[in-house]
This record gives sequence, structure tokens and C-alpha cells, in this order.
Amino acid sequence: MQSQSTVILPAPIHYELLMQLLERHTHSVLDRHPSQRQQLHDLLVTLRKAALQQEYLEAECRRAGLTIEYRWSIHQTEPPTCFPAQSNRTNPR
Repeated sequence: MQSQSTVILPAPIHYELLMQLLERHTHSVLDRHPSQRQQLHDLLVTLRKAALQQEYLEAECRRAGLTIEYRWSIHQTEPPTCFPAQSNRTNPR
């Protein structure tokens, strides 16, 4: 069970992987389909906003003295990756 001072968030790499997959593999297939390409563009904008919003949330949590725990999976069984409130976020590898 998590203490109330730990905030569980998705690992930041999840956003990056989704964006790279869409940009590298999906985008080229939709070159001749303007409507779907626009939807893809909108999706990428939304993912970028979500990643930025998570960064804002992380900063607020740190200011409040909360620890951030990054989850890699909803079925995570290994010890969590935690970053104390005073640390700057780095992408865990």
C-alpha cells in the first residue's frame, strides 16, 4: 500500500514512445489521407499537452513535498522508481 505522500504517475517515456511511434510509422501512411492526417496531428498535440501537464503536476507535487513514483506497467511487480520531492525529474532508464 502506498503512503499518502507518494504520487503514482506513468513513466515519462510512455508519452515519448507513443509520439515517436505515431510520428515515425503512422504519419507516412497518412500522407494521402488529409482528414486522418489531421486527426493524427491533433492526437500528437494532445499527447504533447498531456506530457507537459504531467511535468506541471510533478513540479507542484515536489513543491508540496510529495514523492513521485513512476510506473512502467499497471502490473508492476518490481520495486518502484521513486524520486524524492527535492530531486529534478530525470527519465529513468
